[in-house]
Amino acid sequence: MANKKIANKKFGYAILLLALLAAPFVMYPVLLMKLLCFALFACAFNLLLGFTGLLSFGHASFFGVAAYVCGYALQTMELPLEAGLAAGVLGAAAIGGLMGLLAVRRQGIYFTMITLALAQMIYFICLRVPFTHGEDGLQGVPRGKLFGLLDLSSDLNMYYVTLAIVVLGFALIVRIVHSPFGQVLKAIKENEPRAISLGYDVAKYKLLAFVLSAGLAGLAGATKTVVLGFATLTDVDWTMSGLVVLMTLVGGLGTMLGPVLGAVIVIALESRLGDLGAFLANSTGIEWFNALGESSSIVTGFIFVICVLAFRRGIVGEISAWLGRTPIKSA
Repeated sequence: MANKKIANKKFGYAILLLALLAAPFVMYPVLLMKLLCFALFACAFNLLLGFTGLLSFGHASFFGVAAYVCGYALQTMELPLEAGLAAGVLGAAAIGGLMGLLAVRRQGIYFTMITLALAQMIYFICLRVPFTHGEDGLQGVPRGKLFGLLDLSSDLNMYYVTLAIVVLGFALIVRIVHSPFGQVLKAIKENEPRAISLGYDVAKYKLLAFVLSAGLAGLAGATKTVVLGFATLTDVDWTMSGLVVLMTLVGGLGTMLGPVLGAVIVIALESRLGDLGAFLANSTGIEWFNALGESSSIVTGFIFVICVLAFRRGIVGEISAWLGRTPIKSA
């Protein structure tokens, strides 16, 4: 039975990968790349909350710092793409290490508030330091070439490079979760005092999980900067941390594909709600539909309320529980 489940999961991943390979021929590649970046961001956050039980409101710091560092490395320092991405990841991991050292020995709301306070400090640092250009942000970040050979000015080339980065990041998360280290993280989430009684250095495990999550979130932020060509204060604002929480909870906390689906739903709504409103207004003659594009936060908030009330395990979590494949406990 276990082997059949594993085979089904591998088959599902293969079908999803094939769909992603064909996607840029039927959809706008830049939107797809944005969806992929935020899907990786949500998966990185889910590694911390869904599998370790730590609710961080500071993940925008890792996403945004990596975006700025990568953009500065590519634009001002004129480093190659690989070095820019690596610099962004290392910068996010370093911030994650410092933040984790201060936060992981606290639990519950105290941990969350510490991460939020530190994230706000980083936001104001990004607002003031010269290399971020303040409220203007970094604009016109070049994509460059992959290994000096593949020109990424082509959206199609950039899409497949982004897909490769996201797939590798997702595969790393899957490997972490199913490793002995990942099993300890799950034990800490389920019963931290018991994990301590078994002799595990819980603080060390939580710190390492925090740094890994920060580094992967940084990879998503750095890739986003390369794709879109800019990094702004929105990337480090606390609302970005709230957005990734929303993605994870809507898709399914503690599931592998839940954060991916949640990111697709939330970002697609933000990007296409205005077009949908214009279409409905033209079709029905009701002018107030045009206001949908300006009300995306209201719509996503409404979806979040529905999920909390009716789908507490998220979309993927509820489907998995209904099919009886994965027993998932309610939060």
